[in-house]
Amino acid sequence: MSVMQRNNVQITGNGKRTMVLAHGFGCDQSMWRYLVPSFHDEFRTVLFDHVGSGASDLSAYDSHKYASLGGYAADLNEIIQEVAQGPVVFVGHSVSAMIGLIASLEAPQLFAAHMMVGPSPCYVNDGDYIGGFTREDIEDLLHTLESNYLGWSSNMAPVIMGAPEQPELGIELTNSFCRTDPAIARDFARVTFLSDHRAILPRANTPSLILQCSDDIIAPRSVGEYMHRVMPGSTLHLIDNVGHCPHLSAPGASASAMSAFLGRLSS
Repeated sequence: MSVMQRNNVQITGNGKRTMVLAHGFGCDQSMWRYLVPSFHDEFRTVLFDHVGSGASDLSAYDSHKYASLGGYAADLNEIIQEVAQGPVVFVGHSVSAMIGLIASLEAPQLFAAHMMVGPSPCYVNDGDYIGGFTREDIEDLLHTLESNYLGWSSNMAPVIMGAPEQPELGIELTNSFCRTDPAIARDFARVTFLSDHRAILPRANTPSLILQCSDDIIAPRSVGEYMHRVMPGSTLHLIDNVGHCPHLSAPGASASAMSAFLGRLSS
């Protein structure tokens, strides 16, 4: 099976540089459709679906390989090696921001910069670290997901999306969650919400933009501020937006922040 088929890789754009965009939990590459046009002329844009999501090849799903984010990071590096001639700008939403960081520590020559949209290295509160959830919160969330995935999706997706003035986006995310195989979604949720990658943040070796919403139930402002403090060469930009998906609910503000970051890199 080819990498291109396994991850449903799609390439557009006319630029000399390559930008790779990776979706978050319960989503697929279509979530980038409002953002990609802003970079079409400057970059070749590479979209893909994580195995188990979207139009990826579900036969490639291996519960042992994907029992940690390292399995997804290995896939990402294979995709970059397949599609890019040089180091790429990587855009990762939510859990994919950490997947990208893990991948770059394994193969730093493949990455020129990271743009992290709503990232979190750890969702569980721990002493002075405020990740947004108690351990009990996460266990309850996972229990509900495992016992009633469709009900969980219908209740949680609109909350995760936020964007109260754009209810159609909450419906879209609900439908995306519901299209995902429940068994794979349960695995990915457990890996996502119980992971703790704070220890690798100081090892970040490429410039990074941390793009955060002012009101995000999944990745609160305290998480972005923490990441900015401990990640060398990081930039924190706050978007005035409710929700966890600013690339959908505030694409103009997201693209502007990203373009400004990229401009500073090239100046």
